[in-house]
Amino acid sequence: MIRLLSPRLAALRRHLPLGLSYIASSGSLVASSAAQLVTFAILARALGPHEFGLFVKLAAITNVAVHVCGIGASDCLLRRVSQDRAMYPAMLGHNLILIGLTGALLVALGLAVLPFWITISPDPVVNLSALALFLITNVVLVRLTLLTDLIFLGHSRYASANRAVVGYAVARTVTAILACLVFSTASLAQWTAWQFAGNLVVVAAYAWWLRGLGRPRLTVVREEIRLGLFFCSQFVARSVRQNADLFMLGLVASIEVVGSYGVARRILDSSYLTIDALNRIAFPSFAKTSLGGIHAAMPSALRLLPVALALGLATSIGLFVVSGYLPLIFGQDYTSLTRFVGILAWLPLFIAASSIAMDVLGASSHQGERAAIVNATNLGGSLLIVWFSWWLPPNGTFAALYIIEGCTVAAAWLILLRLVRRSAARTA
Repeated sequence: MIRLLSPRLAALRRHLPLGLSYIASSGSLVASSAAQLVTFAILARALGPHEFGLFVKLAAITNVAVHVCGIGASDCLLRRVSQDRAMYPAMLGHNLILIGLTGALLVALGLAVLPFWITISPDPVVNLSALALFLITNVVLVRLTLLTDLIFLGHSRYASANRAVVGYAVARTVTAILACLVFSTASLAQWTAWQFAGNLVVVAAYAWWLRGLGRPRLTVVREEIRLGLFFCSQFVARSVRQNADLFMLGLVASIEVVGSYGVARRILDSSYLTIDALNRIAFPSFAKTSLGGIHAAMPSALRLLPVALALGLATSIGLFVVSGYLPLIFGQDYTSLTRFVGILAWLPLFIAASSIAMDVLGASSHQGERAAIVNATNLGGSLLIVWFSWWLPPNGTFAALYIIEGCTVAAAWLILLRLVRRSAARTA
């Protein structure tokens, strides 16, 4: 009996560090998501429907802009530092320069355009000042804060990375509590000042925290600019696709269907945390092993693929089971919510299947191929969503989403296997 158990115990010991890292990673993301929901609830009650609606509009714009800020330099930092710690000063300086330049351009562009579309205050000076603070905070300061997590991941300091994620989420919640519940902030113009001050404190604290890792060397690593642009373009394409379905359903479906679909989409997006947690700890490993060629990362990828699929399947089953109880939480007015979540529940399984291949491509500097997959499936998928949603709403929308994710899985693995064969042949 002991002889039979020994191999299993040895295998368990080998996988225990990965399991503990995954638990810590997923726990930090869940805690961050929960803190964000609390922050949104406080703001929604304090600001009121109109002011909070303006906040949501501005947040949607800056959610895209923050991925453009730095033009993908953060991904390059994670990959290069994971491969060679000596690259950290140069990659940190590379990030600071690109974040500064692109952040200034994005803030200037926002200040030139947004005052004609969104009015925070009737006073032009207050309105422009509030918009400036909102843009600086949610584009530049947020980008700098998110960089801390990637720096720690690149140095394999996973506990510090998890603390950075949770710490930032808690800091935002504390800022909302102080602003809205203690000092009775009731306008978006006032909140922009609080938000700016809170994020500035976090950036300063994280900069002090990182000082022991080394000072930045202010230089631009030119060969990484092209790869960064490829990485950045993926988020723009994904953002277009993620808004195409809501836009089309808003044109052709009832208010109840649009509301139920919006809630279902939010629930689905949150469910991806289980897969994102695995990606956070897998990416640095893929970056190290792929130094010998992308084929060298395949053994690790194939070992993690069943884990990712198991997580995706567990998430899908959980969503399907929970879908029947959602009206108890969100109210009986969302009559379609149970059916929508039940239909969409199996998408995490597709996301899990493609995520390992996409991480290997990104970690091995094949951002061009990865961008081609993401951009083609999302931009082409946007047209498919528009057509199917117009033709048969909302079931056509669901069908289009499954086709898009199925094509992503097929394209990611076909291209990865092709690159692996080439890499192995060159090495041989």
